[in-house]
Amino acid sequence: LEKGIKTVVFDRGGYLYHGVVAAVADGCRKGGLRL
Repeated sequence: LEKGIKTVVFDRGGYLYHGVVAAVADGCRKGGLRL
């Protein structure tokens, strides 16, 4: 957010979010980023 980044995209490659990737995505959302 300090660099002006407000939106990020995770390329799942057709797979569901789970484990560490899900935790990172949740943390990003809580931090104010849009996924």
